[in-house]
Amino acid sequence: MEQFIKDLNILYEYLSIEKDEKSKLFEYLENSKLDKLEIIDSFSQYLDLGDINDEVRLALITRLISLRSDALVQMLKKRDFNETQIESLDLKAYEFVKEYWHTEHKRTIDFIKTNNLFTPFYRSLFEGVYNIGRAFSSWQPIWTKTIIHQMNKQLLEKFNKDDQKVFQFLEANELLDLGHYGEIADRCYSVLKVENGVYSSLPYIKAFKNEVTYVIDLMEDLVDTLIELEDDVYNQKWDYILYFQAIVQALSEDKTDTLVLKWADVDRAWMKIKTPIQIGHPLEYYEDHFRKAVALEWDIRLSNPKSLENSRARITKSAFIKLYNDLEIKNENIYNLTIQSIDKTMLFIGRPAMSFGAGLNGMFSAQVVPNDEVVSNELGKKIFAFSDEILQSTRAKPFLKLHSEIFGDEFLKDERVVIFSKPDIWHKVYDISTIGHEFGHILWCDVDSESVMNRTGNFKNIEEFKATTGGIVSFLLNDEESYLMPYVIHDIIKRAVTLIGWQQVGEVLPYYCEGLIHLKGLFDSQILIFDKDTKKLTITQTKETIDLLKQWYFKTYKDLSICYMQKNDAWEFLKNFAKKENDIYLPLEKDIEEFVRYYYKRYQEIGQEIDYSDKKSNYK
Repeated sequence: MEQFIKDLNILYEYLSIEKDEKSKLFEYLENSKLDKLEIIDSFSQYLDLGDINDEVRLALITRLISLRSDALVQMLKKRDFNETQIESLDLKAYEFVKEYWHTEHKRTIDFIKTNNLFTPFYRSLFEGVYNIGRAFSSWQPIWTKTIIHQMNKQLLEKFNKDDQKVFQFLEANELLDLGHYGEIADRCYSVLKVENGVYSSLPYIKAFKNEVTYVIDLMEDLVDTLIELEDDVYNQKWDYILYFQAIVQALSEDKTDTLVLKWADVDRAWMKIKTPIQIGHPLEYYEDHFRKAVALEWDIRLSNPKSLENSRARITKSAFIKLYNDLEIKNENIYNLTIQSIDKTMLFIGRPAMSFGAGLNGMFSAQVVPNDEVVSNELGKKIFAFSDEILQSTRAKPFLKLHSEIFGDEFLKDERVVIFSKPDIWHKVYDISTIGHEFGHILWCDVDSESVMNRTGNFKNIEEFKATTGGIVSFLLNDEESYLMPYVIHDIIKRAVTLIGWQQVGEVLPYYCEGLIHLKGLFDSQILIFDKDTKKLTITQTKETIDLLKQWYFKTYKDLSICYMQKNDAWEFLKNFAKKENDIYLPLEKDIEEFVRYYYKRYQEIGQEIDYSDKKSNYK
């Protein structure tokens, strides 16, 4: 065991160094060392973008290194590419990114082998995950084109872009996967097919036969290899093997109505694996707004051997009990499920080692899974938090003109001091805002909450706010952390405002909606005031404004809790903060709407322009 932990530390440090090396592309751009950006020149040529400037370079570095495509999409819009061209270039960019990261991940495998890290069992596990991951990455663009670019577009056109009519059609025609107890599930592992105007749903094994069969073959090869080896460190050999076999069975399932049950068995097998080396399989749904087809996640994650014991579960549980007891209405099922889930939840603080498939479209800063609440009721959840990774990424990104213009120098300098000079404070705020967010997802949910509350397709559009605010309210009720108040409020402001940039990015729309709700509280408390004439945002953090914001959060979160306890449609809550105009959610209040429109306009105009008026060296 001692040697295994040493090896884990070696690999963890290797990944940290590699992260810093890759992030130097941002530094080269900031310092105009364009001769060191050959790979970005190659990326641009591959996409046939023609003449490029620093704005284009930043968008390409963000896509390649940060794995986020929103900057690239925004840049293409600014260059007057149409929607079809953007979708095509986005998929083409994925191919470039895929080849780059597959090469980098192969270097990680070679590093493990060359340094003889871990035991033969775990070396084989890493190599097997890598081989399977390459297959997932090849499948991903086909999945995207089929579900997002083709079928979902057809559905929108069929119903004149009326989301609600699409949901009604899918339910009325039994085109959603069934889950536990024969009820409509909150997600799908199938694809829609239309022939002669008649719609049907196909399991992945039928819709993507070649891709799925290849993944299955590779997974069976890995199982054959692992059977011949022993896990003499954690004695979880058969847990890993049964997990892979469960995935094979789920991918092989050709009956649509039993897909969710098969994948629930995958989650059950996965929950038994408790080692520091964790695998991420298809768990969540991001891009598919209508049927919630589960994304093709595939990755391997490491826990940081040096991470300290975390108290977020205790703080969250204590806050939930107090808040529940203060409510006039009760729901014992929700109460018991929440408490059990918190008690059973495992927290892994670390970093991704290799990611494939949907992971090449962006990894999360943290994650709580599985989403299957029946499984969570039995076995709890796993929370993954990648704080070291996120701090490195945050330090690497260049300062932006947009942020300087909107937030002002004083606000940004306070933030940068924390990022570069006070890592302990940064990690504490991350614990509250991000790990607290993941625990916040657990609260107030029953096994059928999402399927019941998602009739208008808005469940996710309030769920992300529920998660973040669960962390915020738990923090506000915990006197031990009150000294962090200015930093947490600062984080809320930055998050709420910058999320406006995701206004038209479908897979992260729930976070944009979350930002709109936070903005209501920030404007109501007068922490934020926007002058529409001068286009200036004033930020005022005083005892009075912070107290008003605290009271706003308590009241709003109570209203939200009641919405969940009664399992009302999510729109019944969201409509108090947002309206929908031309397929875009906007705030109800005129002053907030004016700010949102202004910020997004400036985001489109200068969102990728670097601010050279301040330097990172001022803070290091």
